Amino acid sequence: MARNKYPEETVNRILDAAAQLFTERGYDKTSLQDIIQMTGLSKGAIYHHFASKEDIFLKICDRMGQENAERLEQTRDRRDLNGLEKLRLIFREALLSHNQRRIMDITPYLLDNPRFLAMDIRGVYEDSAPDYIEPILREGIADGSIHTEYPRELAEVMMILSDVWLHPSLQPTTPEEMRTRCTLYNQLTRPFGFEVLDDDLIEAMVRYTRELQDQQKGRVKDDS
Repeated sequence: MARNKYPEETVNRILDAAAQLFTERGYDKTSLQDIIQMTGLSKGAIYHHFASKEDIFLKICDRMGQENAERLEQTRDRRDLNGLEKLRLIFREALLSHNQRRIMDITPYLLDNPRFLAMDIRGVYEDSAPDYIEPILREGIADGSIHTEYPRELAEVMMILSDVWLHPSLQPTTPEEMRTRCTLYNQLTRPFGFEVLDDDLIEAMVRYTRELQDQQKGRVKDDS
């Protein structure tokens, strides 16, 4: 049997096709056969690189997560902003990035998928909180723009709330509820001398919640 001379191209071909299908149909309604048909590859070729549909999904998230990480690192390492300015900017980039929107579009509601929810929470403790938020909080403490004696714990709380509680992908929510959550989130951080969600960011989150709600209604209608 001839060996694949370009395995990386084949992997990216599979990931690109699966990401498109997950976005258009949803994760649960996309089958491995759908991915095979879109790529034109054999079942054996797919299984040579991926163990399952879930494995493909996880690799898509890994790829987009790496792209996000590179951008967040640039914000964290900027020299022209103080700690609070970096914190506000990194939240804007994290919540509104194109890849983040794509992940939210293809991710099933996390409460219905305990493994995905557990992975998301573990990522907060192992990656986003210690690598990005905590260093920025410590910088803000040093320059006086942020006030806390517990930067590590605050970083974890902020990311758990934003990645799980604030995200409409956790479970269906309404635009009004999203606005209330954003308002409360800002109230929770005020004792530390800052708010990270400005009016534009709140409105963007409300708009996306409405889009997600309409998208879900459309899928339910298609099923009926």
